[in-house]
Amino acid sequence: MKMTSKLRSIFLPESPETLEHAYLNRAVSMADLERRMREIDSGRFRGRR
Repeated sequence: MKMTSKLRSIFLPESPETLEHAYLNRAVSMADLERRMREIDSGRFRGRR
């Protein structure tokens, strides 16, 4: 089972929610986190502008 989930993660694109969460987790300060949250709200990972 572990091998199939690993292969699946290689071939399937990550969901926008997963990408957003990873992006927020890389914030280095509160100001950076707030800026990243505004970028996500404006549609950075969902194609809306």
